[in-house]
Amino acid sequence: MAEFVTLEVADGIGTITIARPPVNALSLQVHRELVACARQANSNADIRAVIVYGGEKVFAAGDDVKEMAELSAGEMALLAGDIQAALGAVATITQPTVAAISGYALGGGLEVALGADRRIIGDNVKLGLPEILLGVIPGGGGTQRLARLIGPSKAKDLIFTGRFVDADEALAIGLVDEVVAPDEVYNAARAWAQQFVGGPAKALAAAKSAIDDGLATDLESGLAIERRAFADLFATKDVGIGLQSFVANGPGRAEFAGE
Repeated sequence: MAEFVTLEVADGIGTITIARPPVNALSLQVHRELVACARQANSNADIRAVIVYGGEKVFAAGDDVKEMAELSAGEMALLAGDIQAALGAVATITQPTVAAISGYALGGGLEVALGADRRIIGDNVKLGLPEILLGVIPGGGGTQRLARLIGPSKAKDLIFTGRFVDADEALAIGLVDEVVAPDEVYNAARAWAQQFVGGPAKALAAAKSAIDDGLATDLESGLAIERRAFADLFATKDVGIGLQSFVANGPGRAEFAGE
C-alpha cells in the first residue's frame, strides 16, 4: 500500500495527493508511488480529470537531499532514468491534469507540476528550480519542460540562478495559469477539472496527445499526428453523439458516453 502518495476518486475527478510531512520531500519511495498513482489514474475509466495536490501548506519542496547525498555517481547513473520518469509521471496521464500548488513547489516539486496541463497557485506561493545551488541541474524534466513552457531565455535565468519566483512573476512569464487566494487553490483546481466530467474522454485524450506529441516534432509531422487522431475519433461512440446532438439541438448540448 502507498504510504506517501494516494489517489482518491470522487465525482469523476481523481486527486493525487503527496503527503510526506513536513515539506513533502520527494524520496525514491515517493517517486515510485507517483508512478503507481499515474498508472492507476490512466487505467480508471471513471476518472475524467486529475488534480495533483500537496495539501494546504506545501506542494513539494524538492527532492530528498539527504537521501540523494548518500548516492554514488554509479548509483545515480542507474537511477537517473527512474527519477526522470517519476517526476514526469503526471505528464503520462491521458486525462486533463491540473496541479493545485500551495506554499512551495521547488526542484522536483516544480518538475512534477510542470507535467500537468495547468498550474493553479496561491498568491503566496514560491516556485523555483534551485538545483544549481547544490552543484547539479534539474534531472526530472525541468530543463526541457520549463524551456518549452516559458522559452529558453527565461528558463535559463531561473535554472542558472536557482532563484525563487513569486506568484506575480510566475503568472507574468507563463509558468502558472491562475493565481487565487491560498485557501482556494484546491477548489479552483476542482472547478477547472469539473468541466471535463461528462465530456468526450477519447477526444480530450486525443487532443492532449496531439498537442504534446506535436510539440516534440516538426510542423509537418505534427500535422500528420493531428490528422490521424482526428480520423480515428470517427470510430468512437461520442462522435456520433456529438454530431447528432449538434444537428438536433445546436452546440454544447451533447451528453457524451466517454466511449
